[in-house]
This record gives sequence, structure tokens and C-alpha cells, in this order.
Amino acid sequence: MSPTDELIPMLKKLRLSGVLQSLQLRTQQAVDDNLSHSEFLFRLLGDEVERRDSKQLSQRVRRAAFEHARTLEDFDFHFNPSVPKAKVLELGTCSFLERHDNVLIVGPTGVGKSHLAQALGHRACRAGFSALYVGAHELLLKLRAARG
Repeated sequence: MSPTDELIPMLKKLRLSGVLQSLQLRTQQAVDDNLSHSEFLFRLLGDEVERRDSKQLSQRVRRAAFEHARTLEDFDFHFNPSVPKAKVLELGTCSFLERHDNVLIVGPTGVGKSHLAQALGHRACRAGFSALYVGAHELLLKLRAARG
């Protein structure tokens, strides 16, 4: 039985089974590049942290129930010049979440409200916050049902 075979149950018990995915690659890399033990461990655990962060982000985005993958970079401010670009970009920093401020996006049909709401939600998810995208009609239906 090789040392790697003995590692598998320990890594699973420690909930580090993602390490198994990059263990062989990182071991070979350590041999080829003559890495120190600490550098090898740093890279191996860095892979695990990156994998977990990615998994958590995809869970937050999935739970947010976005209709489309919208980003602020995709928003065309030339299409609707009345949208305050500086304010939208400031909202994109997600500092309003840390201040516990509310944001209400209103306007006529077709000006990009849904796009901006989903883009801000994606930014919030990437910043580690949870989000939930609900259209106004659906929100009002849920509020009416909860009231009854």
C-alpha cells in the first residue's frame, strides 16, 4: 500500500478530498521544480482553498436564481444615458451591503433595471454575499400570499 493510498481516508475524514485532485500534479511539480516541503504544502492547500471558493461562489449564484448571467461590464451605458454610470459603478463595489443600505432600481420598461439588478447581484455573490433575484411581479405575489 502506497502512502497516497493511506492518505485518502485521512483526507476524507478531514474533509480535504479536493486535495486528492491536485495531489499527483503537485507532487510531480515538487519533484521537477525541487520545491521545499512548505512550498509544496502551500501550493497544495492553495488549490483546495481555490476549489472551495469556486464551489461556494457557484452555490451562491445558483441560489440567487438569476435569469441570465449579467455583468456590469456588459451593460451598455450609451444605450440609456440617463442611467447614472458613476452611481452604478459605486454600487458595483458592494459597499452599500457593508453599510446595510437599501438599493431600489426603478424606471420605465426596457431601460436595463433587470440587467443592473442581476449584475449587482453577481458582484455581491463574487464579494461573498448572498443574493436573491426576484422580479417585481413575483415579489408582489409572494407578499400578497404571505399577507393572506
